Formats: sequence, C-alpha cells, structure tokens
Amino acid sequence: MKNITLFFCLSALIWSCTSSKNPKTDDEHLHEAKLQLTAYSGLFEVFAEADPFVVGKKSAILAHFTWIEDFKPLENGAVTVSLITGAKGVRQTLNEPTRKGIYSFLLQPETEGRSKLIFSVTTQRGEEQIVVSDIMVFTDEHDAEHDAAAREIASSTAVVFTKEQSWKVNFATAFPAVEPFGEVIKTTAQVQSSQGDEMIVSAKTSGIVAFTGGSILEGNNVLSGQKLLTIYGNEFADNNSSVRFAEAKNNFENAKANYERSVELAKDKIVSEKDLHKAKNHYDNSKAIFENLNKNFNPTGQMVICPLSGFVKQMFVQNGQYIEAGQPLMIISQNKTLVLIAEVQQKYIPVLGAIKTANIRTVHDNQTYTFEELNGKILSYGRSASSDNYLIPVNLSIDNKGCIVPGGFVEIYLKTMTNVRAITVPNEALLEEQGNYFVFVQITPELFDKREVRPGATDGLRTEILNGLSSTERIVTIGAILIKLAQSTGTLDAHSGHVH
Repeated sequence: MKNITLFFCLSALIWSCTSSKNPKTDDEHLHEAKLQLTAYSGLFEVFAEADPFVVGKKSAILAHFTWIEDFKPLENGAVTVSLITGAKGVRQTLNEPTRKGIYSFLLQPETEGRSKLIFSVTTQRGEEQIVVSDIMVFTDEHDAEHDAAAREIASSTAVVFTKEQSWKVNFATAFPAVEPFGEVIKTTAQVQSSQGDEMIVSAKTSGIVAFTGGSILEGNNVLSGQKLLTIYGNEFADNNSSVRFAEAKNNFENAKANYERSVELAKDKIVSEKDLHKAKNHYDNSKAIFENLNKNFNPTGQMVICPLSGFVKQMFVQNGQYIEAGQPLMIISQNKTLVLIAEVQQKYIPVLGAIKTANIRTVHDNQTYTFEELNGKILSYGRSASSDNYLIPVNLSIDNKGCIVPGGFVEIYLKTMTNVRAITVPNEALLEEQGNYFVFVQITPELFDKREVRPGATDGLRTEILNGLSSTERIVTIGAILIKLAQSTGTLDAHSGHVH
C-alpha cells in the first residue's frame, strides 16, 4: 500500500514539473519564421533566408550565391544589397563573402510598403544584378512575423540538400526543355573507316617480300613517300625483275642514241622525215617504259612506297613471303572519317527519309556524343532488303575524335525530324525504382520534392516526359542520385551548415 501511495506521489510531482514548463506560444513560433527568397540571373542563383522586414528594426539576410555555369559558390566578389521601397531605400555592401559563397547582411528598413531586394554582384566579369520582388516591409513586428509564417515554404515529404552540400559535388538544376522530339530508332552500328581514308598497297611485280628498312607492324605511323618494303625478283629464272629492268634501260639508251644520231643526219637530208619520226617514236616508248620501271624498281626489285600519311591498319604479308603481282600487301588508313553502318527493322522504312540526326553511345565507356559534336552526316539508307539479311541498312559518317575505334560497334539513336514539341529532361535527371521513374523537383534551392513521371522515348541524352512534369518546374539535372542518398539518410535540418 505504501508503494502504491509513493508511485502516485511521484507521478503527480513529475506532472507538476512538466506542466510548469509552458510550451512555446504562437508568437514564439512566428518569431522563428524566415523569408526564403530565390532569384536567378544570367550568371547567378541567389538563395537567401531573411528575417521579416520591420521599419526601424534590423533584419539579417543570409544569402547564398551560386554560379549558374557550374553551380559552384561565388568565392570572390563584392555584393551590394539594396532594399527599395518606392523612391527610398537602404543598402549595404560586402567586399568579400562571410564564408565561401555566403554573404551575411544586416538591413534596417526605414519605409513601409511593398519593396524589392536588389543584389548587385561585382566580379572580374563585370556587374550583375539579381532582383527579388514582392518583399513587404511592415510597421508592426507581429504582422511581419505572421506574413513570414504564411510565406514559409515547407514540405513533409521533401528532401533537404543544403547549398553547402551541393557545392561540394557535381550538381545542377534547370527547367525541362520543350523541343521537337520525333521518333527515335535505337540500334547498333558497325564502325568502319571511310573509303577515302584508306588505301590498299598492292605488289606491282612478283617476288620475295623483304622489310629492309625495319619492321612494319600494324599500328605503325607512316608518311607519304616513305619506303615500306622491297619485293626482290632478281633470283628468279622466269619473270626476273632485274633482267626486265636492265633490258628496259638498255633499250632506252639504245633508242636515245639512235634518235640523236637521226636528228643530226636529218639536218643533211641523209635520213628521211619518216625514219626520223620512227626513231623518235621508238625513243619515246623506250623512255616511258624505263622511267616507269626506274620509278618503282631498282636492279634488285620493286620498292614499295607509302601512298599517303596515316598508320598501318592491316598487314597481309610477312618477311620472306613470295607474292604475285597485284596481291595486296597492307592497308594504310588515315582514320580521319568513320562510317557507321546501322541496320533497322523493316517497319521503320516509312520514317527513314525523315532521319536528320543521331546520338552515338560508345560501349566501352558509356559516353554519348551528339551528331553535331562529331560533325556527322546521313549518307544513305537502304531501299530494299537482301535475301540473307532482312534488316535495312542506314549509313552515316562522323569525324574520328579518337573516342570511337574502327572495327567495333556502337549504340546509335537515329532521330527523325518532327514539328511535335515535347517536354524532355536529361537522362541523368531520371531515377528508376522498381520499374517506376522519378525526378526531383526544386521547391527551393535547398528543398526538393520527389516526383513520379512517365517517360517516353529517349535519344541517349534526353528522355521525353509524357506525364507528371510541367515545363515551368525546375528539376535536378545533375546529381539526382545524391538527393536520393540524402533522402535515405533521413530528414536533415533545413538550416544545417548555415551561418546565421
């Protein structure tokens, strides 16, 4: 009985102590309300948290300045903030940030009414102004706090990702694009060198291959006019190149002597014009034969000269191998232009003529390139299918930037031209969970709402959004996965990392 009495006494004491601690009043909650201000210019994003503005009372403004080009903080520069009410205003200038990217201002309004904040940022690039409209200045502090509470942006389901966090990672936001987005044909394409960029070097005589100037290997760089190898034919009983060379040289020298003698005799009318013409014709023929052999041969055989600068793509012969005249020796490639040979299903025949561009994704590193980056062109497309292949070929050419290897395969997204406009987002903005797709919509630059969307076709870089997103909603375009990870760690303090 004593224990029961003691329990009730302790319970009453605890309740009494707890009751003596009065909960926060509505006024105390309102006093904590902050104005959350967001504005953009061509160069900057500004996100500021400010105390409600009251005439005669100082209001703190904590402003985060972010470069739009890379979404990194403003590290150097003077910023002037002006609170303009009608024709009057107050201002403050800070020549450097309080912390990297953060400027902490203190303004005391002098006039009530509808106002605007103007941030003037001066950097090495010049001066940039960012304007925040629809700011109210009150004479009564209680009214100002109520207005701030009514304007406060909050969401129980949104994810907090502070500016200090986003500055440390690869991150960006942007509006979805509204652009023509036609049918996309996804397929694979084989990569080949352009016909004009390759040449097969062939033997001009029969003989034995000898790499006298050093080894010529696949991948070696070669220059136009460089000696590649020699084909020796001076040891054969038949078709001996050295014998033919000596014979041509002797015939040429003999014809030259006869012609020169005939010219002198013709001056004295000893040789007729007919015989002189015959001697000249024999001389010209002998000269042409000798010069042709002399250009490509020496007394031991044929000297194989590189026809163009490039690299040895493929070798067909080995040192000491016997070859016949006309046999290919090697392929020299400049590798400047590549041809992509794609094959598509027959159902796409009606739209092949509307293909205007494409995106190419490499398999080895999952990088996607636009047609414009690679100076691409649509060369041709098939009008019929063959008996052994029922797919329709589509041929494209691109400049070789060193990222695509001839002989391999790439994924290609063939894009048709259309007048239909669609909302599209970068593929990196889309997140997939168990077959459903989401994007993170920006509520403030530090607060993001996870939104389910219905995607359509993709061209390898951007994806069409059929439902769930409007073109006026700013989304996370780079770093969406980081927002997801922040969500999985639990809700964070919206002001964590800030300096108030």
